[in-house]
Amino acid sequence: IVINLQKSYLEAGADIIYAPTFGANGIKLKEYGLDNKVDFINKEIIKITKKAVELYKTTNNKKVFIAGNLTMTGEQLYPVGKLKFEDLVEIYKEQVNAIIKEGVDLFVIETMMSLQESRAAVLAIKESCNLPIMVTLTYEANGRTLYGTDPVTALLVLQSMGVDAVGLNCSTGPDKMIVMVKSLKEYANVPLIVKPNAGMPALINDKTVFPMAPKEFAEQVKILIENGVSIVGGCCGTTAEHIKALSDLNNNMAKPNLLSNKTRILTTERNYIEINLDGKFIIIGERINPTGKKNLQEELRNDSFNIVGNMAIEQEEMGANILDINVGMNGIDEKQTMINAMEMALSKSNLPLAIDSSHIEVIEVALRLYPGRALINSISLEKDRADILLPMAKKYGAMFILLPLTHKGLPKDFDEKKSIIKTLVNKAFEYGLSKEDIIVDGLVNTVAANKNAAADTIETIRYCKDELGIATVVGLSNISFGLPNREFINSTFLSMAISAGLTMAIANPAQALLTNTILAADVLMNREDADIRYIENVVSVNTSTDNNKTKDNVNDKRRGRDINPIFTAVLKADNKNIIDLVNAELKSNNSASNIIDNILIPAINEVGDLFDKQKYFLPQLIGSAETMKKAIDYLEPMLEIKKSDEKTATIVIATVAGDIHDIGKNLVVLMLKNYGYNVIDLGKDVSSEKIIKVAQKVDADIIALSALMTTTMIEMKNVVKLAKEYKLKAMIIIGGAVITKGYAKEIGADGYSADAQSAVKLVQRIYKPERTKL
Repeated sequence: IVINLQKSYLEAGADIIYAPTFGANGIKLKEYGLDNKVDFINKEIIKITKKAVELYKTTNNKKVFIAGNLTMTGEQLYPVGKLKFEDLVEIYKEQVNAIIKEGVDLFVIETMMSLQESRAAVLAIKESCNLPIMVTLTYEANGRTLYGTDPVTALLVLQSMGVDAVGLNCSTGPDKMIVMVKSLKEYANVPLIVKPNAGMPALINDKTVFPMAPKEFAEQVKILIENGVSIVGGCCGTTAEHIKALSDLNNNMAKPNLLSNKTRILTTERNYIEINLDGKFIIIGERINPTGKKNLQEELRNDSFNIVGNMAIEQEEMGANILDINVGMNGIDEKQTMINAMEMALSKSNLPLAIDSSHIEVIEVALRLYPGRALINSISLEKDRADILLPMAKKYGAMFILLPLTHKGLPKDFDEKKSIIKTLVNKAFEYGLSKEDIIVDGLVNTVAANKNAAADTIETIRYCKDELGIATVVGLSNISFGLPNREFINSTFLSMAISAGLTMAIANPAQALLTNTILAADVLMNREDADIRYIENVVSVNTSTDNNKTKDNVNDKRRGRDINPIFTAVLKADNKNIIDLVNAELKSNNSASNIIDNILIPAINEVGDLFDKQKYFLPQLIGSAETMKKAIDYLEPMLEIKKSDEKTATIVIATVAGDIHDIGKNLVVLMLKNYGYNVIDLGKDVSSEKIIKVAQKVDADIIALSALMTTTMIEMKNVVKLAKEYKLKAMIIIGGAVITKGYAKEIGADGYSADAQSAVKLVQRIYKPERTKL
């Protein structure tokens, strides 16, 4: 059956055939007791695909490529789930090595919902072979993946890691992909790939129907090709006739051109920041560094990272664009401390990170786990540092700060500095990096010891920008060392450096004189939106030499946002400190019920609003919900005993029969539990009869059903029918990638949920128990 199916698509004109190894990884196969047969199953699937190609070639001479196919495992990565990144890489490697043994031409990683899981699969392939890799993610209606990544961020990260083609599959029909394709084309240095569905599915006479006919499908894909797509195919609902229409279309279309110019961009998992030589000036926040900070040192020794989290939040609020993470000190495991500090900073802030360490192994472990495109601080000609770190930057797709030092120390003059810069730049080119991957450190010395220190740095900045076309950065504190009233030296030097072409500075964004100087310089140099940024962010500065007064003025700007420490803790998912904050509130004579009703519930509602506005994403949503649940669980014994007729809603949830997808369902379970509901999770592929019997046994208030496949959504209708026959009181709500409000209404369900947060809101709307007040 598979051979005949694949042969029909080859005869329709397909150039690449995906071997159906899609879910043949150890985690998925374990669900069937087949995790000891990963090698056998993958090899046999490749053999079947090769047989289809051989049969096709008996009558055709056309070259056909076979792709080994990887996808999500269904397990969620830490910190959302329990699966560790390195374990996931090994799971993928097991499957990759099995596929390699039988032999394919390339790999495709498709229908990915998580950028970090995509990275794990890419590393597994690249560490096992040199075959080409294509990656396609699937996006929700809001233009982001389930975990909040937008298409441009995914492209930037994956192409910087050396992926050969990037794009999207499934998601929607081709007509709904045009906006995403246009955004990708602006940044793509690799071919773009789209594999749309044949429109959005509909259920007609209890059968799933994809409405887009082959001709219409091809016409819509033609528009995508005209906007820069190089590789096209079909996902759900596309028959051999659809591929034939694409093949006929392709024969008459010119191949799109790829962008040759590259961009300077850093990312997190969900956001990116562009660095332009003549654009907005960039601040790298320097605060997360234990040097001279006894409180931070003490916390790091005790494996506590609250100060790191607070510094990340404060620096972002003060205007930092990138956060430097340095945990170098004695008495700690710097590798693990760097990992923990990085995870804390990423959980509290939306800013990309600069990984700062003198130890190469610390930089590598951070880059490997970093869920985006990071900045290495820094690479020099000291010992073998460049020859180890430059390939590492290439492998993980990082940018780096070029520090013009050798093992002999500081360059003696500008000519030597220029020579070191040239040597390192050429080395970077040899390892496949580009000038857009480099930011040169101007290497500031103290003007008190060297009267030409400022002039030398200015000359370096001009040389890098005007002659090399490379971005530059300086650390400001050195220039004024040993002098009084240092903030005036620093800010004046900064304005001179910006006028010479400086791109960014490592600084403390709480120093108002510096940040005001940057805002003003952008205005005077007529940079985009600089006037608006100045008006919105400039603060009054006390020109007193007392640094604390200056900081206080800046902090005044932020205080209005901090309504209550508990409220803020929920917003920032501060799971570690929430109980201490609750206890402090109780000691101030606030009641347990008042804390819940007037602080915790409004806080989680605010989180929900931020999620709806796409300012928060799934990891933040879950983190905040878990923080709230921890607080409520602590306060619950302090509430009056509830009335006998008052109870928490009991919800029976399941993925319907025939459907083995449960990522979305598991997230709904987690969120509902965090909101205090009694959730009975029956798992996936659950028969309608079992769902009804369990609901009847536990006297369920709500039955929640999930389906990801169009072929299984009909089971939801069966559950609704059975519930009526059994006269259950339970209301039925449904959700899943293929489900719509219209379908919910059609089958008689009581509600439809698009995601985990809207599921909570739906339950709150249809089930509202009254809480007993103290």
